[in-house]
Amino acid sequence: MTNKFNNRIQSLPQEIHALIEEIDLLKSKWVSGAKLDPQALSKLRKSVLVTSTGASTRIEGSELSDEDVERVMRGLSIQKFKNRDKQEVRGYFEILTNVFEAYKSIPFSESTIKFFHRELLKYTDKDTAHRGNYKTTDNKVAMVNSDGEPTQILFDTTAAYLTSKEMQELVEWTQNAFLERKFHPLLIVGNFIVEFLLIHPFADGNGRLSRVLSNLLLLQHGYEYMPYISQEKLIEDNKPEYYVALRQSQKTFRTDKENLVPWLSFFFKIILEQSKRAIQLLSEEEVGKLLSPQQQTIWNFISKSNAEITPLEISKHTKIPRPTINQALVKLLRLKWIERIGLGRATRYKIFAFKKTIG
Repeated sequence: MTNKFNNRIQSLPQEIHALIEEIDLLKSKWVSGAKLDPQALSKLRKSVLVTSTGASTRIEGSELSDEDVERVMRGLSIQKFKNRDKQEVRGYFEILTNVFEAYKSIPFSESTIKFFHRELLKYTDKDTAHRGNYKTTDNKVAMVNSDGEPTQILFDTTAAYLTSKEMQELVEWTQNAFLERKFHPLLIVGNFIVEFLLIHPFADGNGRLSRVLSNLLLLQHGYEYMPYISQEKLIEDNKPEYYVALRQSQKTFRTDKENLVPWLSFFFKIILEQSKRAIQLLSEEEVGKLLSPQQQTIWNFISKSNAEITPLEISKHTKIPRPTINQALVKLLRLKWIERIGLGRATRYKIFAFKKTIG
């Protein structure tokens, strides 16, 4: 098995290595330029925790918006949603907080993975019997709708009786690969995540746990901007492509022609976009000055809208003067957070379409 992992990584095309080089160039800029205000970073980290929690649980079928997540974490009741949604949100928020705050002291091991799973599901009533333990019955990977019902079976996973053996092999290979430094850390992380999802070692929570582990491993290997730009949100925004990339690679595994490229290409483009957005934070002296309070109000309105909107519509809803709106739009365009559509009176704005960058 370990030789298979080595073989997957040893013969990758130049496009994959080019993505790694671009990511690491931006990583070095973050390390050398990150002199951001600690209080501002703390506020940003709290915002990303909400965004990441909402996105990661919605990928798995939750109906909670980011605003709902924030209310749940404040202890406010949300009667219109199923109790399970709130239970899952609380578990994810707490374990990701732990990763962001203590990643340097968290060992990467099977024990940690099982502990994370137990913590992830500790508030979900139906998971009491199996949380923290590998699956005892076979499962499948499926896309789910908002009711949590499977809409399409994507692939079969490792048989339950082989799960413990394959997880031990995967974790040991990953630990040794990091120690030996034979492969780039991004390749090791990418291989671990795609293989973990193929094994699908637990009865539930595998997708969410994979994203927690992705944050942990990337933070531990120097990608320190993970808490400030949500990886989960970028994956949610590209959910169909996420499943396609997984399927295209995983269907070749356990064959003579294993192909890690579709998954690595998607995964690295997500990290690259994270990196670019992290560097955008450095374009200002501190995060607290990135947007003024009124600019933040305008950005919040645009980011929550699913449609193209005009400056007049922004003014009507926010009660902010048009000149201030125009200044904010110029800044948001420069940051590449929004894009302009049309000219003159027909000009409209919408959130920057990240999908265009990974097609």
